[in-house]
Formats: sequence, C-alpha cells, structure tokens
Amino acid sequence: MVLLDLNSHNKHYNPEKFRSNFPAINDQSVYLDSAATALKPQAMIAATHEYYAHSTATAQRSLHHDALQVTASIDKARQYVADFIHANDNSEIIWTRGTTESINIVAQSYARTILKPNDEIIVSELEHHSNLLPWLIVAQQTGAKVIKWSSNIDELSALISSRTKIVAITQMSNVTGFCPDLATISQITHQYNAVLVVDGAQGIVHHCLDVKQLDIDFYAFSAHKLYGPTGLGVLYGKQLLLKQMSVWQGGGKMLKTASFSDFQPADLPYKFEAGTPNIAGIIGFAATLDWLRNWDVKQADRYTEQLANYTKSQLMKITDIEFYSVDNSPIISFNIKNIHHNDLAILLGEQKIAIRTGELCAQPLMQKLGCHGVIRISLMPYNNQQDVDKLIEAIQNAIAILT
Repeated sequence: MVLLDLNSHNKHYNPEKFRSNFPAINDQSVYLDSAATALKPQAMIAATHEYYAHSTATAQRSLHHDALQVTASIDKARQYVADFIHANDNSEIIWTRGTTESINIVAQSYARTILKPNDEIIVSELEHHSNLLPWLIVAQQTGAKVIKWSSNIDELSALISSRTKIVAITQMSNVTGFCPDLATISQITHQYNAVLVVDGAQGIVHHCLDVKQLDIDFYAFSAHKLYGPTGLGVLYGKQLLLKQMSVWQGGGKMLKTASFSDFQPADLPYKFEAGTPNIAGIIGFAATLDWLRNWDVKQADRYTEQLANYTKSQLMKITDIEFYSVDNSPIISFNIKNIHHNDLAILLGEQKIAIRTGELCAQPLMQKLGCHGVIRISLMPYNNQQDVDKLIEAIQNAIAILT
C-alpha cells in the first residue's frame, strides 16, 4: 500500500507558506548552507519533542503500550521511505546513521565478500569523500583497484569491463551541482553484471527518484539533508543483494539465535540494525515525509531553480568571479580572484549570512578544478529573493574591505 503520493494533482506550493514552516528562519540572518544540512520544519520538531516528552520507550523489545506504539511508528516510517523512493518492499530499507555509514555497509558487507585481487571499482571524480574512502579501504583489504572516472558516459563505456564489480556515482555533486545520467549509467553498469551504488545525499531533496525504474542496486541518503533530523540515514538495497550480505555489526535485535559457538542473523531489514535505533530521529523523519506530501515538490524544485538562476545572474555582476557549478543548479560554487574563500566567509558570517567554503569533503574534485577550496551557496525552496539580495550586498561589503 502506497502511503505517500508526492505527485498528487491536489498539492500546491507557495513559497511564503512553505517558508513559514521553518522556525529557524528570521529576518536578521540568511541561511544559504542547506547542502550541509537543511533547516527543519515545525512538524519534525514537534514529533521529536512529542516522543521525548510523552512517549519515551524503546522499540522491538518491551510489550507495554508505549513500546508497541514506538515499534509501530518505526515500521510506518520505514514504509514511508520505501514509498518515497519506490522500493519494492520496506524490508529493503535499512536505518543507518547517515549516508557515510550506508556506503560503508555496502563496502564492507557486500564488496569485501565478493571482490578479488585486480577486480575493479569505478568511482567518479565528482564524489564526496563518503563515496570514495569506503571504496579505497575495501580495495586495500581485497587487492581490488579503484578506477577514476570523470563521470562522462563515453568514458564509462571505455573503462568498464568484466573486471568491474561496482560503479559508484553521486546523484548530485555537492560542489558543482551536476546530476549524472543515472538511467544510462545503470544500463551500462548492468550490461557488465556490475552493481550500481548511488550517493543520494545531495540529490534526493531536489530530485525524487524511482530506484526500481532506474534499476539502482544500492541507494544511500541522509535524513538531515531532506528536512529531517541529524544522525539518521537510509540504505536501500535490492532484497536479493541484502540477503546475501554479511552482517555489519553484532548486538541486540539483529539475530534470531545465539550461542558461544555461533549465531543466526535476523531477517531483513533487522540483521543490519544492531542495537537501539535512533527512535526520535526515525519518528521525526516520518513526520517530515508526512508533512512533505502536502507540497508539490516538483513545483518547489522549479521555484528553487528560478531562484538559483536569479542568484547567478546577480553574482555574475561581480568582477573577477569564477564559477565551478553547472547552470540551473541550487548549488552555486565560485571564487573571486585575489580573495581567499575563507576570508569572504568570515566577513559574510559577521553580516549573518551562512554559506560554506573550503574543499567540501571533495579533495580530488578540487584538484581537478585547480583550486584549494570554493565558496558555496546552496538554495532551498524556503529561500527567497530577499535572501539573495542580502547575500549580494554582503559580498559587496566584504569585497570593499578585502580589496
């Protein structure tokens, strides 16, 4: 049963009404660092508070009323996520601490058991360290090789071979905002019987996808970038792959039986969820997804794209500015000649403008771009033109001080 329908014709999107749902927004400051973490809607905050204030109990253990309610809430949240990404079954949804842990699970519980010396893992140059380091580690453990790929489709066709076991790619670059053609990448990957791993941390909030339609084998994202709580992530995996994987951690509730000689792991999804889950986070995220279904997310994405284009048009008026991001993206990365990105960030911070600077956990991509860091603005449907105008004024003030 589909609980979430994000494409209903009855939905709407109004920028100011949407913005009013975020209590952290105020007239004194401007938040343009949503690619790091999104602001949280009141619905999520209220649900988390309700759990801690009135319903505190653990899940899948006790049989008293509150505990049974908590277990039911976690099951409902798992179904919400399955519906959101169009998974076949909610047993394909694993709760983790975030995208980083999700990809590490795939690397250690799947890749480490199937890789042999000289097998290859193709990883794009666009990747956040979270979708690079786990593959470097498992390559060192198994003797496999990590193959650098520019993300160009023609180059993938040239690189991939019978030695390729995994292709790892982002849904959206956290530096350039580029969105690879996942459909074509998936088709090429599966022609060679390799497995496709997609990092959805940046992309999921702007581009809802269908893991079945795209034939994605593993998909990872973090709740906090999708208006949800920190410390919670999702790993989606095809059921067949998850069943053959070894357990990630040992502990409570991830087993059926245990003795001093052996144990039998629990069925999916629980065999990957040792210990007490992030109950408040899961409940808060369910409330977030439930709240999100009231809005036309495609219309919200179009609004954000228009705002991004306005932002870039205003930034282009600045002398000696160099852009690193693609057009029509909510992520805008740039530098200004003879001004260090951190110096600009400090002065913007003093004017209560929140942005991100630095290498953005993507050192290999920075090397390719020929820089040691960038200034990144990241927009969301809760931003508006006034935010952008305040940003531009603050940048001009900073330039006057720094030059």
